[in-house]
Amino acid sequence: MPESPDSPWPGPRDPGPAGWVFPDPRDAPAGEAVIAVGADLEPGTLVLAYSSGLFPMHLSDGPLAWWSPDPRGVLPLDGMRITRSLRASARQFTITFNRAFDAVVQACAQEGRPDRWITEEFMTAYGRLHELGWAHSVEAWRDGELAGGLYGVEVGGLFAGESMFHRRRDASKVALLALVQRLRLRQPRGLLDVQWRTDHLATLGVVEVPRPAYLDLLAEAIRLAPCLGRPDEQGRPNEQGRPDEHDLGG
Repeated sequence: MPESPDSPWPGPRDPGPAGWVFPDPRDAPAGEAVIAVGADLEPGTLVLAYSSGLFPMHLSDGPLAWWSPDPRGVLPLDGMRITRSLRASARQFTITFNRAFDAVVQACAQEGRPDRWITEEFMTAYGRLHELGWAHSVEAWRDGELAGGLYGVEVGGLFAGESMFHRRRDASKVALLALVQRLRLRQPRGLLDVQWRTDHLATLGVVEVPRPAYLDLLAEAIRLAPCLGRPDEQGRPNEQGRPDEHDLGG
């Protein structure tokens, strides 16, 4: 019998076993980001990696590597900086969750981006994670068109942001704002990981956390319940709308 869209979401489906054992990032030298090389992008491997504080990205010379930056970029859920300009921009977009996952990933991987690392292999792997309920997207729409968005992986109370894009000014920032609001509402003790603190992300409130402290936060977060919902929530009234204007003063 098909699951009713109004029934409580039971959580993501079993990703299957991981065929690998990752080194403990705590044992890596301080400041060293690459923890392991090799393995695969099977769902079980990816879920194990994120649960262990790792994420995949190819090295510049090709091999698949597993990264644990030290320090780690984290956006505190109560620390996002919302400028007057962003507050105004937020009212111009409509937000959805999980409505256009594949389109968001493809836009993040578009040709011409200097940091293009999202290959067809990655798009397929994260598409499978999305189908299983582990990967999620946030979309910002304007005039009926996809204007920006982001995607990432949720394990318990961890949301590990992977990439974001925009076609309209502030669209990706508004998507991030909507994500932060969702997490604050549903899982306020959660952890929003953005991998690295860049100058751009720093303007939004991202801070650097030493790896040992990040791993402590991660251990607590993955014990929490996931909160972003089933991957087929597209179009449901409570899954779309503009960011809550009452929560734009943070």
